[in-house]
Amino acid sequence: MRKATLLYNPSSGRKRREAELERALQVLRSPGVEAEIIVCRSSEEATEQARRAVAAGNDTVFACGGDGTVSDVLQGLAGSETALAILPLGTANALAHDLALPLRLVEAARAALDGRLRRIPLGRIEYHDFSGQSAARYFTVAAGIGVDAHLFYKLTSEFKQRRGMAAYYLKAWQLWATHRMRKFDVEYSTNGGEKQRARLTELLAVRIRFFGGVLRELVPGASLESRELRAVMCRTSSRNAYLQYVAGALLGRRWNIEGIDLVSCSEIACQLPEGGERVYVEADGELLGRLPARLTMVPDALSLVVPARRQWS
Repeated sequence: MRKATLLYNPSSGRKRREAELERALQVLRSPGVEAEIIVCRSSEEATEQARRAVAAGNDTVFACGGDGTVSDVLQGLAGSETALAILPLGTANALAHDLALPLRLVEAARAALDGRLRRIPLGRIEYHDFSGQSAARYFTVAAGIGVDAHLFYKLTSEFKQRRGMAAYYLKAWQLWATHRMRKFDVEYSTNGGEKQRARLTELLAVRIRFFGGVLRELVPGASLESRELRAVMCRTSSRNAYLQYVAGALLGRRWNIEGIDLVSCSEIACQLPEGGERVYVEADGELLGRLPARLTMVPDALSLVVPARRQWS
């Protein structure tokens, strides 16, 4: 690491941590790294600043925020040789947990200096934004269509920041318990290239093993190294089936639940059935838009700084 830009989202998490971030900056500068902090007050600004950092010859860009900030910075780095590093400042920090990053910024900065570069594939989702225009976005944590995206539609990020994750999950539970599930059609390609079709209430394509906290492997077999999409496909409208699946993740058990399938595939296309109601789309915890949507994998798409102790297959 010789030249780095730290892109800081001051709205991440529940408290401002500028002093701690400044100490992390000094840790990076102490071995001679040329580093600066740039404050980004919108998603678009974070993406644009990441692109400018690439053009300016930075070898590393730090996303200083939560998973939303990481996702915004990622959009400007995908396909380049500039590496993504993370200083976790968010509420959930799912990707940081999966990478086994320290949550103290000074320690996370040291881990980045001592870390390794890994080239990983990225998920990519194409969708229609809320103005009806076609759009696309890369993702590293997960992309969801159906129930979970509807909850993001109902819940604001301000609520999460004000109340914290516990209150956020409680409100999500209340909404989920009363939400009428909407169905949509998917067509996906399996490893052998065979096309499969299903009608779902929820699709969750996951790229990480460990979300942190009490949640263990939400989707067994998912990992940043995988070149395939690892997806939970829910054909059922049974809330009990959903609860059983989540309980299994919490307890670290794998249960076969009727109406819920785990699938590895290279591509997933999602459409509304004729006369169907609108269905929402999210990626890395950010509400994006509506169906139709298409999910694919992009190989060799991102250089990621990972701690030296992080196990890699």
